[in-house]
Amino acid sequence: MKKLLTILLTISVLSVLAQDAPTALKIGDKAPDFQAKDHAGNIVSLKELTKKGKVVVMFYRGAWCPYCNKYMSEIEQALPDFSAKNATVVAITPEPEESISKAVGKTKATFSIIYDKERSIMKEWKVAYEMSPDLQTKYKGYGLDLQKQQGDWMLPVPATYVIGKNGKIEFVHFDENYQKRAEIKDILMKL
Repeated sequence: MKKLLTILLTISVLSVLAQDAPTALKIGDKAPDFQAKDHAGNIVSLKELTKKGKVVVMFYRGAWCPYCNKYMSEIEQALPDFSAKNATVVAITPEPEESISKAVGKTKATFSIIYDKERSIMKEWKVAYEMSPDLQTKYKGYGLDLQKQQGDWMLPVPATYVIGKNGKIEFVHFDENYQKRAEIKDILMKL
């Protein structure tokens, strides 16, 4: 199993590097605004959320990704700590609503999760990339066909940002290695 994960990780990283690689937005950059409906039917606007406090924006690949589920569970467990610092958490995914429901079931997430149907948020935040044909074939071999599940092979680099009340980015974790996520303690220190 470890060998399989290593092979998938290597292919995944190479496929990201082989195309116009996504690049992290930088600390001090103005965060791209978005307004979208979350999984509960609420309109979520970054501009409106920053009026209330800082916002943690995280991008995740999908309910099929055990690393994403683990990270979302960790975020959910720390939600009282985020709330105590007057921060809001928003997750963004290319997965459709039915898959978001699976992620919520697995992670017990109570924070807003946005389905980025057109991938416009992912593209504007520069986290979007398309899996290479080789990696697509590998994933299909393991029973995961993102084309059927979500309509394409586009995924976000797992990234986490903290946005200040002024709309500027105050914290960035951006790593093409989907196994590496921002530490909760590091996020909390920036709130």
